[in-house]
Amino acid sequence: MLAPTVQPRTGATQPPSTSTVDDAPAEPDAPDPEQVLASYRWRFHHETLRELVEDPDELREIRDRLTEKLETASDNATRARLLSLRAVVSRILGDLGKALSDGKLAVAHAEATGELRRIAIVQARLAHVLQWRGDFAEADRLFEQANSPELPDRLRATMHEHAGRSCYDQGRYMEACNHFERALELRKVEDPDLIARTELALDAVFRKVAENGWGPYPRSREEILQLRRSPTPSFDERVQRWGFTDASGTTVIPPAFADVQPFRDGVAWVRRPDVESWELIDENGQLLIDAYSSYLGVGSFSDGLAWVSRNGTGSWIAIDKANRVVIGSGFDDVRPFRRGVAAVRRGGWGAVDKTGRVVVPFHYHGFATALTDGRYVDGFTDEGLAIVDQGGRKGVVDRTGQVIVPPSHPAVVIHPVAFLIAGPDGRWGALDRKGQPLIEPTLPSRAAVIDEIDRLLADTKPVL
Repeated sequence: MLAPTVQPRTGATQPPSTSTVDDAPAEPDAPDPEQVLASYRWRFHHETLRELVEDPDELREIRDRLTEKLETASDNATRARLLSLRAVVSRILGDLGKALSDGKLAVAHAEATGELRRIAIVQARLAHVLQWRGDFAEADRLFEQANSPELPDRLRATMHEHAGRSCYDQGRYMEACNHFERALELRKVEDPDLIARTELALDAVFRKVAENGWGPYPRSREEILQLRRSPTPSFDERVQRWGFTDASGTTVIPPAFADVQPFRDGVAWVRRPDVESWELIDENGQLLIDAYSSYLGVGSFSDGLAWVSRNGTGSWIAIDKANRVVIGSGFDDVRPFRRGVAAVRRGGWGAVDKTGRVVVPFHYHGFATALTDGRYVDGFTDEGLAIVDQGGRKGVVDRTGQVIVPPSHPAVVIHPVAFLIAGPDGRWGALDRKGQPLIEPTLPSRAAVIDEIDRLLADTKPVL
């Protein structure tokens, strides 16, 4: 078995203090185990791509100090961080049972915080443990699930690197190369450590390819996440009707409909010829809601609910798949539920939860949630943030209705750890996640602000 080789980074300086997820203040009387881990320069075996450890006792001492910190930690965020780091150390030492136990408990604590970045880091650490245990399907699923586009690019690059190593262990060399190349693409500024690790990994891949070939063809995201693919709409030219086919192109629901919507949440709305109202079917074609419900306007199901309207233009209510009315007060306009919250309009725009309780008052002219990767979200992000528009000025609210950034900026964009803001002269700056000034709006572009945030961050490449 490979002995778990670590060399302390010589002449290293500690990263700047920030308010990000994996920060931990140093104890005055002893080196903080988290900072010691962060300062290590790891060496990797040229064939297994796993960490080498020359002094296991040093790592055991670090694990003991992490345990000491855990004894006084009571909040979910701190316990998630410390447990997952202890899982990292146990994994490298080869104590995979302890690592698995800590990793699973860390995920539970992280999920209780509801913080996307914290959950993602802890999931990736658990995935690495599962990889070493040979539980590749679950490891790959967790790596894919953790790697959200709402995370910083540098953190996503690190996750792609580790997902590539998992593919390498399985002989999936094409897929491994794809991950390594994606890691380099996401790491836009020079990163000698990442380049060196990637070169080592690619050398190992090409040696294996020379011996064994490229291995299986890369999997889709749906395959990795173990998602069942729903039937897809298909138009039959012969009968001039819509039906549904499976992934192989085989008809699974015969073409009998004048119009259809794609399956969402395991169900799809369909409309028969000469009938104005929509019906709901499941993936076997079984009727769940018939046309007698008289829904002229229907929205896709999400989080188990869908918005429907009997006049097709307003008075939107929310129903479940059994056609039970869950929210019956009626709205002028609506957006799908996302993580339990939906943007709705009644005069002005606000938001309700799945019980119909108003969580964001109807004060706004609209939702305009822009992300730094260029996407726009219809309402709230996965972590429960939304950009609202009030008279052409933008601000930020969360899913509880708390105003984090008052609507006073010409433009706001959600960054994984900050909010980019435009000044009145078109210059750009940033606020932290509490809405406090982080970078004055003096930079020429959003890209320049992102580069500056990237430079300031201390934990976009945490130990995984």
